[in-house]
Amino acid sequence: MVEQLIYELRSPEFIEPGKKYPVIFLLHGMGSNEQNMMPFVSGIEKDLFVISIRGPLEQPPGYAFFTLESYGKPHRNRFDVAINDLEGFMEYAVEKYPIDVDEIYLMGFSQGAILSMTLGLKLGARIKGIVALSGYIPAFVKEEYNIQNLDKVSAFISHGDQDQVLQFEWGVDAEAFYKQQGATSTFRAYSEGHTVSNENYTDFTKWFNNISN
Repeated sequence: MVEQLIYELRSPEFIEPGKKYPVIFLLHGMGSNEQNMMPFVSGIEKDLFVISIRGPLEQPPGYAFFTLESYGKPHRNRFDVAINDLEGFMEYAVEKYPIDVDEIYLMGFSQGAILSMTLGLKLGARIKGIVALSGYIPAFVKEEYNIQNLDKVSAFISHGDQDQVLQFEWGVDAEAFYKQQGATSTFRAYSEGHTVSNENYTDFTKWFNNISN
């Protein structure tokens, strides 16, 4: 059951009856957990729901959303289940909390970035903005998924040019693919490995605050 996914919730400080609020869904990397992503939204100014989701698979020292067949190639069945479950969970959250369906955002690191970008391609205009940190778009997603027009979607895609876990070029290609589908996309490269630097954090926070106001 998708509603049984474990998640960390931060609600707006004051919730007015009848009012709907933006939401940002956070997706962590392999071996991490839902709490690891929460500091990434500490600089976000908007009064919104933050829902950080834990991957359902044990991956010591944390969790994962899918497994890998080979380098850069997720197990297709497990990946499809993850995407479908996340989509279902997002629908569940929209029903459970007073969420504005016109202001749904995704943010993910590594495996979470892969899922965020895939969900964006699948859901199209149902997503307003995406922050994808050090990820890629699997080849089968580009070739076989029903990809929507992204002309109403904004994306911030970043990657470290010294990343030894996921190739830097994969991030470049992901941003180009998003742009090809009509998204308003921004790409940032950093002299870092597979991590989120302070500069990267500052840049995507500023980007988010600009597009969400």
